Amino acid sequence: MAAPTPSDPEPGMQYASCTANDGCTLAFQTSLPVGSGATLDVRYATCVLLLHGFSGSSAYFRRNVGALAEDHWVVAPDMRGHGNSGRSRGGYHVARLAADLRELVGYLRTSRPSVDAPLKIVPVGCSIGAAVLWTYVELFGSADFAGFVFVDQAPLQDRSLFGDWDASRAHVGCYDEATTRAAQHSWIYDPAGAHADLVRACLGYRFAPDPSTDDISDEAWRADEDFFVSQSRRCDQPWLARLLADHTRYDHREAIEDIVAPTLVMAGRRTGCFPLEGMRETVRRVETSRPGGARMSVFDSGHWLFYEEPERFNREVIEFVDSCTA
Repeated sequence: MAAPTPSDPEPGMQYASCTANDGCTLAFQTSLPVGSGATLDVRYATCVLLLHGFSGSSAYFRRNVGALAEDHWVVAPDMRGHGNSGRSRGGYHVARLAADLRELVGYLRTSRPSVDAPLKIVPVGCSIGAAVLWTYVELFGSADFAGFVFVDQAPLQDRSLFGDWDASRAHVGCYDEATTRAAQHSWIYDPAGAHADLVRACLGYRFAPDPSTDDISDEAWRADEDFFVSQSRRCDQPWLARLLADHTRYDHREAIEDIVAPTLVMAGRRTGCFPLEGMRETVRRVETSRPGGARMSVFDSGHWLFYEEPERFNREVIEFVDSCTA
């Protein structure tokens, strides 16, 4: 599959790339140069690694990278099949995306300037980005990371007979074979409708409007939708549909118990994706092996809380990263 015309990086960022073990190009935005153009900078000591969600790209973090990069190295990859990264005929599995992430982590460690201290990486996994991190932990352990931030994602989207995983914890709209097939059909045969539905579910002011606090003009409303739809359009829709099925069925609950690093869970009160109780499960699972090692922060927005409440998101991420890497 051919990749779409490359998009420009966000202000203050630049695009770079590495190569996965199957030859797929993995593009990423970085706030500091990598490779031969890199020079000593204290910010290379700590990397904030921003992982976007399903059908998105690193551009999702346009309201975050500037603030986060003031004192840290910020890297925001485009996952395989998304953004500026390569398109592969296969690879529509969360485990493949986790393997790609490991390639990127290894590349970042060797492409920065020589710094006395080891690189400390704190990943921020949003939506499927959280699932990629849980799979990484399952396959490779958690030693590569100084801490974890998981944003608005439950450990299992499907409802399940195991562990009383019902509608109180599972995904709101995609939770079994029938609903997954319906979602896949929409992404393949009615992508415009699927893109619009995604925006309605993921922006809190669209999913659960609150006239007393929301102050969104019609122009901003349309601009937000156009932006997120434009990112989804860049992907191959049947490929996304196959990734969606793998993501929906993947149960990460036991893998989360292997996390030994400090963990912050962020959730949107007005998300159209998961009940808060489903996202609290991550805290409970981490604390089975590390009591007091996880906490949850609930925002007044939706699934894309980093976009709707960027100042709070940026502040809490910076505070957490600094606490993990001091």
